[in-house]
Amino acid sequence: MARSSLLVYSCVVIFVLLLLSFAPRQPNQPHRRLRLRSASDLSTTSDRGRRSIPFDPIIAGIELRRDDREWERSHYLPDGHAPAMEPQPEWEGYMDAEDYINDEARFNVTHRIVELFPKIDLSPADGLLTVDELTEWNLRQVEQEVMHHTQRDMELHDKNHDGFISFTEYEPPIWARRLHNENSSDKMGWWQEEHFNASDVDDDGLLNLTEFNDFLHPADSSNPKVIHWLAKEEIRERDKDKDGKLNFQEYFNGLFQSIRRSDDVHSFILESETSTEVPAKKLFSQLDSDNDGYLSKDELLPVIGDLHPSERYYAKQQAEYAITEADTDKDGHLSMKEMIANPYVFYSAVYTEDNHYDFHDEFR
Repeated sequence: MARSSLLVYSCVVIFVLLLLSFAPRQPNQPHRRLRLRSASDLSTTSDRGRRSIPFDPIIAGIELRRDDREWERSHYLPDGHAPAMEPQPEWEGYMDAEDYINDEARFNVTHRIVELFPKIDLSPADGLLTVDELTEWNLRQVEQEVMHHTQRDMELHDKNHDGFISFTEYEPPIWARRLHNENSSDKMGWWQEEHFNASDVDDDGLLNLTEFNDFLHPADSSNPKVIHWLAKEEIRERDKDKDGKLNFQEYFNGLFQSIRRSDDVHSFILESETSTEVPAKKLFSQLDSDNDGYLSKDELLPVIGDLHPSERYYAKQQAEYAITEADTDKDGHLSMKEMIANPYVFYSAVYTEDNHYDFHDEFR
């Protein structure tokens, strides 16, 4: 049974490739070049940052390797000298890695989609990709990337090399120290001991790799203490009278606007700015479960995911965009043929024409 399924799948792949090879090319189509993400796109200072998610593991690996080299120069090589050269993959022979991914003989986008399609088409393996399947694929790619950065940061902060990080070992990023100094009268919660302790699931005073990842990326944590800490932070940042809760004005002047920026939640919120207070009051009353006229940290929990979107949120958003753009027959799914016909929806691209560059990146 498995052998016959493989044979059928192989025949379909060959048929699709043959159809595409004989398809007429559109005239005057601009030249397209794939672009690697920059180091700033790869790195985030907190879960508040947003960046594009890599579709292809090969390109993701190239980007991470290049980012690692820059990171090593910054943290371990203050004199600017590069570390001893280790055996490099084939693309390192090029002056620019983008030359490699734009060399069709070495990196063929069509062949990559054919190879990746069955790895995405899993639930079920029916020859069509759903939003959920593409979301799970995107999420796996970004989770690997995030954990890679976490492991790298852990190596930097783990001074005694015991595989754990204590609060005294951790040095906050420069931006956090700067904000803390600017707000010394109002103890900043991010990167402080309360944040550290919330991430410490077993309360042993040390963070292992998983706990440290929660510490760096709290929006993706499943630890209830971290989620409650995020809600408490929202109160602390907007609680002008310091009573530990938010009245309507404190909620309206900041928090509500942040919630309204979510794309697919609270459909009752109106577009007209002149009637903003009406939906604001409606949401406030929904969140104020004890009807005391204030919002506590527990009452903010239903919207904490809107205030701090997780990687799954962005993975789904990117999947929905890709299907919208590449689903030519509008059946809500993607076939391999549709993906091959629209490869630059999945590969972040730069379009060039007549020596004029038009930067076009849908996910930034």
